Amino acid sequence: MSQNKNTVPNTTVTRDLRELDNSTENLYESIVVISKRANQIAVDMKEELNSKLSEFASSNDNLEEVFENREQIEISKHYERLPKPTLIAIDEFLHDKVYFRNPSKEQE
Repeated sequence: MSQNKNTVPNTTVTRDLRELDNSTENLYESIVVISKRANQIAVDMKEELNSKLSEFASSNDNLEEVFENREQIEISKHYERLPKPTLIAIDEFLHDKVYFRNPSKEQE
């Protein structure tokens, strides 16, 4: 995932829908694949963020708390600046970096 961070745009991108169904031959199937991959990416990002923020969890109130809050804010801002999971998933899909299969098509 880290190698895609530099190439994936952070803002909304207009897409040609005809590009999305090249590998599946069905736009709706492509959207399902992309959405499932985006959910996987979102879960991974959330787990990574939570693990980094959990390092700051403490029950003690002390003077270092202000410094820790700054670090927490910086970590949160870093994750807010990352490309959205949907944009990463679309980029991976368009560049054939997503493995998917449709069992109903395999039975035919």
